[in-house]
Amino acid sequence: MNFYAIIIGTEILNSRREDKHFNFLRPELQKYGHELFASFIIKDDKKLIKNCYELVKTDKKSVLFSFGGIGSTPDDLTREIAAEVFTSMALVRHKQFEQDIINKFGSESYPHRIHMSDLPQNSGLLFNPVNNMSGFSLEDKYFFVPGFPEMAHPMIREVIQKLFSSSQKKYRYTLLANTSENTLITLMKELPSHIELSSLPIFKDKKASVELSLSGYEEKDVLYYFNLFCKELSTSNIEYKLI
Repeated sequence: MNFYAIIIGTEILNSRREDKHFNFLRPELQKYGHELFASFIIKDDKKLIKNCYELVKTDKKSVLFSFGGIGSTPDDLTREIAAEVFTSMALVRHKQFEQDIINKFGSESYPHRIHMSDLPQNSGLLFNPVNNMSGFSLEDKYFFVPGFPEMAHPMIREVIQKLFSSSQKKYRYTLLANTSENTLITLMKELPSHIELSSLPIFKDKKASVELSLSGYEEKDVLYYFNLFCKELSTSNIEYKLI
């Protein structure tokens, strides 16, 4: 699975608020051996939101966590755009959510709050433990929650525990070598696609070094290719250490 985060909020980009979703979601996924595939912080802009959703939709392995834009004010665009991109159908009134809004707000549900229950067709509700104003999901792979962390984070935590708590273990081996990346590029090019490479150049006291890390789901394969790098460094009399 490729996990995407789309964090919608002009107020984050113009520094009126600090984003708290990325630093929540990354370790929450890591609890179960998952990693974020991509994370976007974007404006409350209809075309931009639509483009990001369409990007996610084209990835058949995608799982989306979308934060923000599901309220009742004119800048809350998520529900309408999600319906267009993921269902190609108009919004429909979700009867249970409609009743939840009426139960909480009574006559003040109209004329505006009630529209929070206009959701993409076939939406499932995500329980909001703060005020019962639900988020929603589509196909058990696209999840839309409020921008407020105290509401959004318990909702996402429950989704991950329920649907994505089992995963395949990923193995990682890392070294730090007293050389530049250039020394190891030939070997890097020989890595198969199922071995993930991370190469981080480091400069200290005007001397180059590189932190090289390989990871994958088959430990013997990861270790085999990692040892090729160790052998190359030893043959070239380049000092390195495992980290």
